[in-house]
Amino acid sequence: YEAEGEVLFDTASMPDYGELSKRNLDEQQAGARIAVDAHKKNPGDFVLWKLSSPEEPGWESPWGRGRPGWHIECSAMSAAYLGEVFDIHGGGLDLIFPHHENEIAQSRCAHGTEVMANVWMHNGFLQVEGQKMSKSLGNFYSIHELLETETFGGRKWPGEVLRLAMLMTHYREP
Repeated sequence: YEAEGEVLFDTASMPDYGELSKRNLDEQQAGARIAVDAHKKNPGDFVLWKLSSPEEPGWESPWGRGRPGWHIECSAMSAAYLGEVFDIHGGGLDLIFPHHENEIAQSRCAHGTEVMANVWMHNGFLQVEGQKMSKSLGNFYSIHELLETETFGGRKWPGEVLRLAMLMTHYREP
């Protein structure tokens, strides 16, 4: 539906919306990165086409100058390179909702398919001193750094030790 120059996906129009994340639509909250706007029918509705300010990237459209919503790029790349339905889709646990849930909704509706991917796999995160490893937190280390420098722990780490450390934890756990 269109509202205030944007095009939004009505999550209530898809009966099994929330199946991947095991969330009930009545309990859904909009994604943490997205502000709840008064023009949405439901808090969980998400933007398919977003208006752009003059300073932001944008293209002319029937709804005005704007750009695709956050989830469209992934659906477009998946369809272009993997097809309308493909075998395995993966990502971090933090992407299950709202990102993957919204990818599924818009892709299935766009292509008229029962599924987007046959299997969904989600991984936990590498942690450094109890926090998710991330460049923005300044606690990011590459395998190369661990093998070749004394950056972490004051010594170089043998490859066998790194392999063992990775095998000791389930891929969905931190």
